[in-house]
Amino acid sequence: MTLTEPQPDGAAAVLRGDLAVTACMETLQVGYLHAVAAAAGCSLSQPFPDNGIDWQVSHGSRAHAVDDEVTVKIQLKATAQTAPDPRGPFFSFTLDNDHLRKLARERVAVPRILVVMLLPRRVDRWLSAGPDALELRHCCYWVNLAGHPVTGQRRTNVRVPTAKVFDDRALCDIMARVGAGGSP
Repeated sequence: MTLTEPQPDGAAAVLRGDLAVTACMETLQVGYLHAVAAAAGCSLSQPFPDNGIDWQVSHGSRAHAVDDEVTVKIQLKATAQTAPDPRGPFFSFTLDNDHLRKLARERVAVPRILVVMLLPRRVDRWLSAGPDALELRHCCYWVNLAGHPVTGQRRTNVRVPTAKVFDDRALCDIMARVGAGGSP
């Protein structure tokens, strides 16, 4: 699928590139992750080759009990299938079972989380810039899927809590728990 959607009424024509929408979604969520990590004082690394985990985020602090630097593995996903402002305590997201198995392992050396970005369907609503702010629409949510069962034949629905917005404070809290020897 390419970015060939019609312009909104009253909008000036904008010539967008012909990258697939899914590739653009991936690029936007990576930018979001970079911004959150920067604000949280974390470093990022990208495994190469990618083996089902997109990013590793590390947080250094002398306050950590288990090590002076702790790491969390992150699997990023983005969707426009769920409303950007979900109502209720969670929204459903469908994962391939192979991804879920990797994220659901309970005994791991490095904890793993799923981060899901909800986006408006219209690309022209993803971003808004002004002299006082750069806004990405909408946001990411995170969930620790350790122990989650695989229930579908090829894909499984998981519940992502709407209270778990993935921002710099949430990332700092996750790292503090991991640094104390706990789970995300």
